[in-house]
Amino acid sequence: MPLSRSDVLAWRQCPKRLWLELHRPELRDWGGVDRTGRPWRAALENASLGREVFEVARRLYDPDGRGAVIDGAGAGVEEAVRRSAEALASGEGPVFGAGVTADGVVVFIDAMLPTGAPGSRGWRMIEVKATAGVKAWHHDDLAIRAWVARKAGWPIGSVAVAHLDTPFVYEGDGNYQGLFREVDLTGETESREVEVEEWVAGARSVAERSEAPDVVPGPQCLDPFACPFTAHCARGHPGPDYPLSSLPDFSGHRKETVEAFGIQDLREVPNEFLTPLQRRVRDVMITGEPWFDREGAAAVLASYGFPAWFLDFETVMQPVPVWKGTSPFEPIPFQFSLHRVEADGTVSHEAFLDLSGADPSRPLAEALVERTGTTGPVFVYNAKFERRIVQQLAGQFPDLAAALKALADRIVDLLPVARDHFYDPSQHGTWSLKVVLPAVCPELSYDSLNGVADGAMALDAYREAVAPGTAPERKAELERQLLAYCELDTLAMVRLWERFRG
Repeated sequence: MPLSRSDVLAWRQCPKRLWLELHRPELRDWGGVDRTGRPWRAALENASLGREVFEVARRLYDPDGRGAVIDGAGAGVEEAVRRSAEALASGEGPVFGAGVTADGVVVFIDAMLPTGAPGSRGWRMIEVKATAGVKAWHHDDLAIRAWVARKAGWPIGSVAVAHLDTPFVYEGDGNYQGLFREVDLTGETESREVEVEEWVAGARSVAERSEAPDVVPGPQCLDPFACPFTAHCARGHPGPDYPLSSLPDFSGHRKETVEAFGIQDLREVPNEFLTPLQRRVRDVMITGEPWFDREGAAAVLASYGFPAWFLDFETVMQPVPVWKGTSPFEPIPFQFSLHRVEADGTVSHEAFLDLSGADPSRPLAEALVERTGTTGPVFVYNAKFERRIVQQLAGQFPDLAAALKALADRIVDLLPVARDHFYDPSQHGTWSLKVVLPAVCPELSYDSLNGVADGAMALDAYREAVAPGTAPERKAELERQLLAYCELDTLAMVRLWERFRG
């Protein structure tokens, strides 16, 4: 069985991971992640979006549709390699998804584009990535693919990554020229051929071992992907009960210095290596008791009057934009939840959700202006995101700009209040709303939700709901789940605000 590109990359991350992948796959503890370490939901969604991106790229690189498309998953590795060799040997046009093997390694290449005259045919190799730029691991990925293609005897004239170009603006006419930006890696892949040879030899050596190599868990368990064997490996190397990773923003030189002293437990880190916030987290972990500066939190919030509003958005980011005037990965709001609290304690709630499949920006902006009034603070959790969405809408719709800009000026962030005045040992160095909420208000829980329970699930639910083939009953259920999830987000803020105000 030949090694795959993924096998070589797994060896690059950790030799033990490769051995376990090949010999003990049953030890995987997915914990909601796939083979690359991405959450299963995200992995399935990314695979679907990746296919969409690939199809757009294929049409751009082969507008006449003359190219051969190799279905490696459907045909199997051996048959895909055979068909690819025939298509490449003919040299009649582009080959997409070409399977190529050499020296016991098989790779699949997104696009092989012919260059030169038929008698002196060369190839331009393109890997299409559904990302906004070239990631660090893409360099290794391309180096392996190019090495195999050259070893197989195909004359590779150039190698490039084609990633999505975020400044691109879709005009709504089906024309995606300019959607991709190519980054040439030809020279780099050529200069790394000896390096790749060593990777392949190392991976093959590990694959042939009768026992797993002994590798101590470390940073490689999460870089560049979360390893599904982390729990298995950790059983033989138990870490500290209070790891340094539970200190917020603890990295760089200070972390390296502390680790050089042999310190692994955050409770043992001296004051001189910690910021005031990190010292507070350490002290709470030592005592095991929550810290709550009630007077300080109440003082911060005392100056804000009524009515008090609590706002949360859900957005969709399309790698391939489908609505006119939008760009790759631009966050488009399709839902908001809005709680309102009066001076007498009366609480009311309103919601907006557009599952029509059309661009939801304009109706959402109109509803937002209509329902948020003109007075009172608008509380959010992590204001950078909500303020960006409101300002983005103001730029899109000049007739609503004044009202939206005034709304943006009313936004008040509850995250700094939580960070500066509250910490519970259960937070493990983070102030995410979903982590803080059960510590402050144990009566509320995202675990009680049926279906959509986080932002990634909300995005998946939206895409499923607007898909043409979704049954009406299923769409109605997704609508219910989305409304319940977003409402809990703003209700959670109401409860935090009440607690912090005393």
